[in-house]
Amino acid sequence: MSAPRGRAVSPFRQPKAVWAVAFACVISFMGIGLVDPILPALADSLHATPSQVSLLFSSYLIVTAVAMLFVGWFSSRFGAKRTLVVGLAVIVVFAALAGSTDSINGIVGFRAGWGLGNALFIATSLAVIVASASGGFGGAIILYETALGLGIAVGPLLGGELGAISWRGPFFGVAALMAVALVATLAFVPSIPKPAQPTSPVAPLKALRHRGLLTMGVMALLYNWGFFTMLGYAPYPMKLNAHELGLVFTGWGLLVAAFSVFFAPRLQARFGTAPVLYANLLGLAMVMAVIAAGVGSPTVVIVAVIASGCFIGINNTLTTQAVMLVSPVERPVASSAYGFLRFIGGGLAPFVAGKLADATDLSVPFYLGAATFVLAIPVLAGGHGLLRKAEEGPVVTPSLTVVGAPVEAGVPRVIVAVGAHGGAPAIVDAAARFARETGSPLEVVHVRETVVVEEQAVEPEGADEARAAVSAHLARLAAHGVTASGQVLTSVGDHAAAGRVLAEHAARVGARAVAVGRSPRGPLAQFADGSITATLTHGAPCDVLLVDAESVPRQLTGDALAELRDSAV
Repeated sequence: MSAPRGRAVSPFRQPKAVWAVAFACVISFMGIGLVDPILPALADSLHATPSQVSLLFSSYLIVTAVAMLFVGWFSSRFGAKRTLVVGLAVIVVFAALAGSTDSINGIVGFRAGWGLGNALFIATSLAVIVASASGGFGGAIILYETALGLGIAVGPLLGGELGAISWRGPFFGVAALMAVALVATLAFVPSIPKPAQPTSPVAPLKALRHRGLLTMGVMALLYNWGFFTMLGYAPYPMKLNAHELGLVFTGWGLLVAAFSVFFAPRLQARFGTAPVLYANLLGLAMVMAVIAAGVGSPTVVIVAVIASGCFIGINNTLTTQAVMLVSPVERPVASSAYGFLRFIGGGLAPFVAGKLADATDLSVPFYLGAATFVLAIPVLAGGHGLLRKAEEGPVVTPSLTVVGAPVEAGVPRVIVAVGAHGGAPAIVDAAARFARETGSPLEVVHVRETVVVEEQAVEPEGADEARAAVSAHLARLAAHGVTASGQVLTSVGDHAAAGRVLAEHAARVGARAVAVGRSPRGPLAQFADGSITATLTHGAPCDVLLVDAESVPRQLTGDALAELRDSAV
């Protein structure tokens, strides 16, 4: 075989364009946490009430919500790079203006402009990173998720450090860092082709006519109501300075990132999406009730806020995946519609909480936040049947498309599943050697996934690109006398669903074995419960083998998956 057999390329060896956008992503994801530590300082310095200060959340999030309805159309008409550049430039301008003003009303107004730039940026950043990546999109997704976790965790810390100098520090800090990202984007990010068909500006609103998407959107609205009530008002009863608040919310952010990446997929695979969300929402309601009851004790509030990061990390991951499962529309359109409702809830909550706090006392907004978490449970229950059905077989079911001549029916074959990354040829060739040794024909299944991270969904490769990748594998194999056929497995972002479809296909054709290689996303992601590899291992009626160019195939079992996971820790 002629495929390279070197070590897998590090996901962090990427073009400058990817690093430029990833850097901007870190700063963007700092957004909310960055200002949290300076809320009490803003109120004191500008002689504003907490309810007035809370409007800087409301203006930012409401404008972001409305803009989410139109950014898809804007990007499809003017191009992803231009959209990204405009978004960055708007953030730079309005963040600097927010730091320059001397009134709370000025900050609230400039935060609204910041929200517009944020919507333009977050709607296109993942797509630009994936399109600019080298060696497949797996490494790009790792970078994006790393930027997400880093931004959430470091944002409050940086905000606290800069806020300890002056409340203006976080605003000027964002403006300066985003200006660097803007220059880097202009210099290094290439133009990205526009889609053949522009997105309709009313498509996200039309998508909300679908019951599953609307149900999950309303649930997200209620969840974000409680979430942003906590973010907007919890700093006040803590009675800490900006530096100390930064440390508290950094602890919170670390738990959000950890539970989002490591715990949410395992809980989902073991118990199912809906049961985990029910328990999670109930847990959040209890945490908010503790904050409300203990609002007079800074220690109680601090501990409860940090602990809430566990629940928020799980909810952020599972809610977006659930939206993609039940939505029958294109994934970017579903993302925009869901983002609209999600951010509307986050924007309205601080405003209402402020009015309630002024009219009553500080505990009432937290009790209301607890109630919205509880109310989200029956809303989710209203779509439970749709979600359960989607988990068993998504609304847009993963499908297999034949490429080239099919294998003769009734002949036991070896199936090799690969993705779009630089190590795919070596994996296919390793599987081909095993097929030759067992006297079996080889079937190459190229897995084409929709990637879902937070509220964003992107298709890293088109159908034509996936078919071309399979054709390239088949041509190389044919040149070495290997009998092979090909398929493209198109998935909708649910890894377990793709694994089930592949296992069912192996059973249907009587496969001798299914081979997989090591994923560029690393062993923790590849071998975790709910992944394609884990679902395939548990569901396939034949042997599932881990193959590479340097060693003999290893049979995967439940124990082997656990060992491979643990070896990465």
